[in-house]
Amino acid sequence: MTYRVGLERGAEGGHIAWILDYPGCFAFGHTEREVLERIPEAIRNYFAWLGAHGIPAAGPGVPEDFRVVEIFEVYTINERFERGGPREVNAWFLDDWRPLTEEEVEFGLQVLAASRADLRAAVEGLPDPVLDAVLPGQRWSMRGVLRHVAYGENWYLSRLGRDLKDPPVEVWAHLEQVRHALEQALQDWIGQSIVVGVDGEFWSPRKVLRRAAWHERDHVMHLHQLRRAMGWS
Repeated sequence: MTYRVGLERGAEGGHIAWILDYPGCFAFGHTEREVLERIPEAIRNYFAWLGAHGIPAAGPGVPEDFRVVEIFEVYTINERFERGGPREVNAWFLDDWRPLTEEEVEFGLQVLAASRADLRAAVEGLPDPVLDAVLPGQRWSMRGVLRHVAYGENWYLSRLGRDLKDPPVEVWAHLEQVRHALEQALQDWIGQSIVVGVDGEFWSPRKVLRRAAWHERDHVMHLHQLRRAMGWS
């Protein structure tokens, strides 16, 4: 069997390859050639990561056996939904139309739990001055990255009307309450054919899971980069 890949061109300053059947499995590259070359390694690392977290999963074949089934070109729109404005519209794949199954939600919740454990481990034991330091050339401190993950996850939920309206200020309380809301929403969405257009972009439960799993894993890597830069590797 073959790994199905959705290619998002022009995302995050480059290209993202989404392994569509495995939330949290993705590759990034600044060029299309680079991202395609990185897909096998991303698949191998993903299944090794699942195994390290005790999540039983096996891919359909060798990591090199993948196929790009769809390509989405990221574009921008303005407040009148005309092309060429400041608002970026991210990938909507045909796969995003499919309702989530009970098995997919169960697996997705395991993936989210593993990435949350990694998020905690990435900042464990760090003193407040380190958590709050903003390095030159960086947009956020490490605590700022944590807050961004919480706000991002709540924003994904808002696309389908399931966001927290008054999240707590303390960052870990914010993260945990938003995650609880996401877990509940995913279970409520099992088998539901929900597609909503918000601000010129389509959203569905499958896309929310895809983006949320990617976002946290991506920023776990970001936190480890900041740790190393501050000598806390």
